[in-house]
Amino acid sequence: MLLGFWGVARFHRTVVSRVAMERFRAAEKNARPENLSPVVDPELGRKVDFRLWSNNRITAYEVGLREKKEMPIAILRIPKIDLEVPVFDGTDDLTLNRGVGRIEGTARIGQSGNLGIAGHRDGFFRGLKDIGPGDSIDLEAQGKTVHYTVSQTEIVGPGDVQVLRPTPAPTITLVTCFPFYFVGSAPQRFIVTASILNSSQRN
Repeated sequence: MLLGFWGVARFHRTVVSRVAMERFRAAEKNARPENLSPVVDPELGRKVDFRLWSNNRITAYEVGLREKKEMPIAILRIPKIDLEVPVFDGTDDLTLNRGVGRIEGTARIGQSGNLGIAGHRDGFFRGLKDIGPGDSIDLEAQGKTVHYTVSQTEIVGPGDVQVLRPTPAPTITLVTCFPFYFVGSAPQRFIVTASILNSSQRN
């Protein structure tokens, strides 16, 4: 019986040790420099984390970094997923390879209403898969940081433009393709809707 207990204890210790080592290796891998962009993003002041990005999107971002010279209209931050991305005006290919873009016809930065922002699911916006109600979104522009809280996420068809309809209260709507890891042209859209909490002068 004692030998049996000893055997079980030793087996348990071995399993726990292996799990701990695997977690350590995973954390170490995630922290490696090869997961970061080779250069500092001039608008963000830091290297971009490529861990969730597709190889094609990484290449497109590097091209956009060289070719798109316009200044962003804002910086979008989502603390929960460690996202920081420049926001540009428009949603053309070069813009969305470089960062994320304000959707034409939606509210402009600093205006009341529904501000729509689009981004690629295999690039900056892939982390949206982990977003949920109650999470915070910050938008920095014109010397102010505006704070939003996520009210809902939903999956809609590509033709459902109701999610971008004007709203009386300040709202931000993030749009990306869905499913996040779909191969080819994704058939749906993932929508994150957030409402304003307050605004404060940037320090």
